Amino acid sequence: MYKAVIFDMDGLMIDSEFATYEEYLKILNDWGYEYNVEMYKHLLGKRKPNILNVFKEQFGNELDLDTLWDLCHERLDIRLRANPPLKPGFKELLNYLKEKGYKMIIATSSDRNRVEGILGPIGILEYFDDAVCGDEVKNGKPHPETFLKACEKLGVKENEAIVLEDSESGIMAAYNGNIPVICIPDLKYPEDDVASKTTVILDSLHDVIGYLDAQN
Repeated sequence: MYKAVIFDMDGLMIDSEFATYEEYLKILNDWGYEYNVEMYKHLLGKRKPNILNVFKEQFGNELDLDTLWDLCHERLDIRLRANPPLKPGFKELLNYLKEKGYKMIIATSSDRNRVEGILGPIGILEYFDDAVCGDEVKNGKPHPETFLKACEKLGVKENEAIVLEDSESGIMAAYNGNIPVICIPDLKYPEDDVASKTTVILDSLHDVIGYLDAQN
C-alpha cells in the first residue's frame, strides 16, 4: 500500500506545456525561425541547460539562447500566474489524497520561486507536505535525485511512494530510483521502451483515484 504521492508540476498539475510551446513559437516566428510541436516535444521534462542544448542542436549557434529562454519564461510566468490552468481532476485528486491521509510532495524541474509564484496564490501548496525543486538538486531528471530526495523529505521508502508524471524523462527518473510511476501523458505519449517502465498509464488525473482505491 502506498503512503505517499509525488507530483510533477508542469504538464501534470498545470496545463503549462502547450502554453510554453505557444510562447516559444511566437518568439521564434518573430525571429524568422520555423518551429512546431514535434520539435518542442524534445524539451519535455528537461532542465534549462538541457533545453538550451536541444535548441542549439535544432537551430545552431546563431540563436540567442539566453534571450529566448528569458523572454519565453517571462511571458509564460505572467500568463500562468494570472490564471494557472489546472489539469482536469487535479483538485479532486488532492482532496481525495488528503482525506485518505496520503503524504504529498511536489517534485519538479522548476525552481522554487516559480512553483510558489504559480501555485501559492491559488492555495494549492497548502495540500502538500513539501516540495523538491530544480534549483535544490544537482542532477535533474532523468536522474532519480529529485524523486529520491522527495522520498527522503517525506520519510518514506521508495516502494511506499508513487510518482505521477507526464514526461519520458520524469518516468525514467522514477524508474531509475526504483519508485513506482503512473504516467498521465500530456503532449507526448511515451515511447514503448519508456512506457514499459511505468506501473500504469492513465488517461487523466481522475483515473488515479480509482487506481489507488484498487490497491487498498
